[in-house]
Amino acid sequence: MSTVSDFTIDDVRRVLSDVAGASSALDGDISQTSFADLGYDSLALLETTARLQRELSIKLPDDAVLAVRTPAQLIDLVSTARIAS
Repeated sequence: MSTVSDFTIDDVRRVLSDVAGASSALDGDISQTSFADLGYDSLALLETTARLQRELSIKLPDDAVLAVRTPAQLIDLVSTARIAS
């Protein structure tokens, strides 16, 4: 797993595949594609962010997690996350 500073689209793909199942929709440039269009619902996103918080030892604000709509937004959120204490 990457650190917060080098979290990438490949990390998003891996975690989404792990928590919600692999999909051919994850191929190509998905950074600006909504999670809904990729076939991942809000539960998959919540599971994904929970896993990221555990793996990266970060804290993501609940309201910010609920506002994330695309992989690019998730990467931005993770890159600005604070380390959990």
